[in-house]
Amino acid sequence: MFHRDAGVSIQIVSMFAGLFLMGTGVVRAQVDGHGTHGWSTPRTAWGAPDLQGIWDYRTMTPLERPREFAGKAVMSEEEAAEYTARKLVEQADYDLAPSVHAKWWLDYGKELTDDHRTSLIVDPVDGRVPPLTEEARLRGAARADRRRTNGADGADYRALSERCLSFGTPRLPGAYNNNYQILQTQDQVVIVSEMVHDARVVPLDGRPYSDIDQWHGEARGYWEGDTLVVTSRNYPSLGAFRGSTEGVRIVERFSRVGPATIDYELTVQDPATWTASWTVMFPMKKTDQPMFEYACHEGNYGLENILRNARIEEAENRVAP
Repeated sequence: MFHRDAGVSIQIVSMFAGLFLMGTGVVRAQVDGHGTHGWSTPRTAWGAPDLQGIWDYRTMTPLERPREFAGKAVMSEEEAAEYTARKLVEQADYDLAPSVHAKWWLDYGKELTDDHRTSLIVDPVDGRVPPLTEEARLRGAARADRRRTNGADGADYRALSERCLSFGTPRLPGAYNNNYQILQTQDQVVIVSEMVHDARVVPLDGRPYSDIDQWHGEARGYWEGDTLVVTSRNYPSLGAFRGSTEGVRIVERFSRVGPATIDYELTVQDPATWTASWTVMFPMKKTDQPMFEYACHEGNYGLENILRNARIEEAENRVAP
């Protein structure tokens, strides 16, 4: 987790003539704040677009469109100023925004995307995650019941994040560790997440998928013009994206649109979980600051204490008159 140097201000001015949905794609134009006049996409030694570096994707823009902005894709200048001021107050208040961490330790975005969008979701057009299927609602209820009745029976009953196994991929902007590091070779791209220093190795050689489930899914990549497209599948049901099933399909698109900006787009499809696919889009800004290891297991007393306290409570209940 780091804080962007105050002397560096990278602004993105997005020119939205509208959102034209073509399947799950989004047509948009975006200009990097440094200006693109005379700029061309940097290339690696083998001619591929160069996406390497550390990219910060913090933003205050919410994933879903707040009800107060229903039917409105973009805030006015006045609305954006009021919303930003209100959210900054909420972020600093433990009652309004409870947190197990000290507020100074958190690293939420302090600014909206520069186009003042009301949500990171751009498809569906209402800016909201599609409704859950009945099957997904039943799965969620079963998980909640197990947490309530058997949640401390053993480590396997706890969340993957509590066990420091995975915080899930792909990542969405959150409370801290909102950074990716991208490395490239001619045949592979490596995407390292600051959150739990998870690393995904993405082959570009067209190899088929295996039949082996992996915590971060199995990724395959290819170039579509100057855009890196990464498709992922083979997630285990326990670790699939946002409660989806092992049948989820995820497509990510990384497009470098300026000297210091990558447009990132994520499309999720799982008919067993949501009634429609949905797409998220946000900018990632390049930084020269380093990314440090997130050593989740070191000093992870939370999981140990949860289980120990549950055993103590059980012992006390057994001897209670």
